Amino acid sequence: MSLTENTLQIGPLSWFYRAVTPTTPAAYPPVVLLHGLPSQSFTWCEVMEQLGEKGFSAIAPDWIGSGLSSKPEKREFAYTPAAYRQALTDFLQALNLEKFSLVVQGFLASVGIQYALANPERIERLVILNTPLTSTAKLPWAMKQWTIPFVGDMVTQDPLLIDRTLEGGSGFVISDEKLDVYRRPFLKTSASGRALMATAQNLNLAQELIAVEQGLQKTELPTALIWGSADPWLAEETVQNLAKSNPKLSFVALPEAKHYPQEHWPKEVSEALITFLRRQIV
Repeated sequence: MSLTENTLQIGPLSWFYRAVTPTTPAAYPPVVLLHGLPSQSFTWCEVMEQLGEKGFSAIAPDWIGSGLSSKPEKREFAYTPAAYRQALTDFLQALNLEKFSLVVQGFLASVGIQYALANPERIERLVILNTPLTSTAKLPWAMKQWTIPFVGDMVTQDPLLIDRTLEGGSGFVISDEKLDVYRRPFLKTSASGRALMATAQNLNLAQELIAVEQGLQKTELPTALIWGSADPWLAEETVQNLAKSNPKLSFVALPEAKHYPQEHWPKEVSEALITFLRRQIV
């Protein structure tokens, strides 16, 4: 099994992505994993290794504006959900993925969910970890301050916003070794902060989440909600109620995990994920 780092140029946009290729592939479609804010594909490394050990190939890109992917100016990329959906569509087409399972987590993950809902023929299964899913969800203050003129300009240029946000959402200390990876893009270029601010300002959660919630209530896609119950930003009860609205939605609680469960509970996340991906769907 190998975990590789790759780049893919699609028009003016350069995508960075990590990929796992198992030594002995199983007869399952590949798995695509999408990160939230202000993270990057690095968050999935331990989960990807677990997937690879069980025979799954896996791909995790850095979103445009995040990590090591392109950070174009707003006149070149709108940083809206529609722009992200089109960019994701182009990325997946360039990889020639006919059918795959999709795993999403965090703010911005609604882009991946809407892609899945609009393209069910390409999705084998959908897995959602702590992600805003209902119209009652709001940006936490840790992220909302990124959207405020002048304040956001300053805050998003501070590499320590990574520490405050990732540790605030996960509720646990993240090692300096890992934080160094997450901080690096912000230390290399001011474009990282500008891209983060533009993304947060354009999330349009109020409208986007109405479509996400209604879509999940009606979807025929086999979907697992793997949830860190102690998330300080997103209420578990609303997600449990959503799961009850559609028999295609299953709910798995991770009692001690918080907003970024893959950061501190990769073993438990991987076990729940692999169990779902292997499960016979009737």
